[in-house]
Parts: sequence; structure tokens; C-alpha cells
Amino acid sequence: MLVSNNNPSIAVIGGTGKEGYALAARFAKAGFRTIIGSRSASKAVNTAYNLNTEFHVLTAEGCSNREATAKADIVILAVPYDGMMPILEDIKPVSTGKIIINIASSLDAEKKSRARINPAGSIAKEIQNFFGADAKVVDAFQNISPEQLEKYDEKIETNVLVVGADRETRDKIIGIINKIGIDAYDAGSIQNAVVVETMTAALIAINIRYKTKGAGIRLVGVSSS
Repeated sequence: MLVSNNNPSIAVIGGTGKEGYALAARFAKAGFRTIIGSRSASKAVNTAYNLNTEFHVLTAEGCSNREATAKADIVILAVPYDGMMPILEDIKPVSTGKIIINIASSLDAEKKSRARINPAGSIAKEIQNFFGADAKVVDAFQNISPEQLEKYDEKIETNVLVVGADRETRDKIIGIINKIGIDAYDAGSIQNAVVVETMTAALIAINIRYKTKGAGIRLVGVSSS
């Protein structure tokens, strides 16, 4: 598949990891120009080549995190919170005007089935404070597992909650998520990010208790339109 000019370009920072690769693959398959970012540009190039080969597309490319950010309209931070700050510092000079999607969750480092609220109120708020008004930060994908994302040819049952920035930005992110086979819903302002980020701990606890890997959520009583 070739790149669709109607879609924004997507950078997946951390696209060489399990969840980042799954997200990059979904966007590349849907015709988005997908730029995989990594601290190692050569690793990103190799990952993009493998993705294009695996899915028979020509939409993925790889480069350093900073170059990926500079090239993209929307930047997905597919990196764990503990290693996030050096990456934010690296990409900040080229982040002006970008939409930044945080997918990290607020978890206890010692026991991930327990929530741990970020001192700033949420990871999304910490990132927004770091970038200031130069970027728009949203949360998405916290409540969907990599195992669900890897079901490339199936309609995913889990819904994604999108919070942060302004309504226009959230609507834009919901639109691109819908294009990769996932229903997404507007869950409000960045003040609600703490709810989305800590929900992951509950889903991990459910996975452990019921011996599964793909626990998620699905909204009822609301239309996606």
C-alpha cells in the first residue's frame, strides 16, 4: 500500500518495541506515512524495512527519534515512563506544532497491577508542562494490550479512551484511531488523564486474576458517532 495524502504523518517513538511496532504496523497498513523512531537510527531503519516486508506496504520508514518527530504531524510516545524524559529532551526542539500522544500508564514500578499517580497529576500533564503551549498532548491506547493490537486482521473489541488537549485535537486523534480498526471515544480534558492512565493497573490485575493477556474495556450506551 502507498501513502494516502489525506492522512497526517505519524511518528512512533519507540516503534522498535512490541507495542510501538504493533501501532506502527496498524498505521502503515492503513496508508499512513509511518516514521519509526529510535535512539538507534539504524535499528529504526531495519524495523521499518521488516514492517514493509511483513505487511507488503511501502509506508514505513525509520530514523532517529528527533528526525522522526521533525517529519511527523502526530507523534506517538510508545516508550515506558521511566525512560521517557531523555527522549522528551531530545525531541523538544522539533516538537512545535505537533500533537503528542502519550501511551504510558501510571503504574507502581514494583508491582504493575497497582496504580501510582504521577506527581504532576498524570503523565500527560507532566509532558504538557514540559513542552508548554508549543505542543498538544493527549493520552490514548492505555487501555488496550499489545496482544489486541497485534490482531491485525480482526476488528478489535476493546475501545480506546482519548483525553487531553482540546476537543478538536481529540476528534482528530479519534478519527485516525478509527481508521486503524479501533473504536475510540472522547473522554474529556487532560484533567481526566489520571483515570485513563491508572486504569491500566486494574486491567493488569484482571489479566493476572483470570489468567489472560488481553483484558480491555468496551463502552455501552453510547454511539461512536
